[in-house]
Amino acid sequence: MTKLVLIILFLVFYLIVLFFSFFYSKRNKRALRKKIIIPASKPSLKEEEFNPDMSTDDWDLHKIRLEKFRRSKYKELNFFLSSENRIYYLSEKGAKVYC
Repeated sequence: MTKLVLIILFLVFYLIVLFFSFFYSKRNKRALRKKIIIPASKPSLKEEEFNPDMSTDDWDLHKIRLEKFRRSKYKELNFFLSSENRIYYLSEKGAKVYC
């Protein structure tokens, strides 16, 4: 008789564990569905033209920004225009490297 009671208790405990694991897995799936990932939007040409701190790969846009703001970021490197209209960038040590 005690073996039968133990088996029944074990089955009830097992069913409770199954129920809660199913409930939490379903809840997590719903939470994952609610998260919406918005892809990074590419800035428009107008935004890039008026922001010299945005990196660009367009050489013509880079030249326009240098003339307008006297600085521009081209391929993740900041370039500057000196008072003699020479283009330079700063090295890691802080020295001006003219192009």
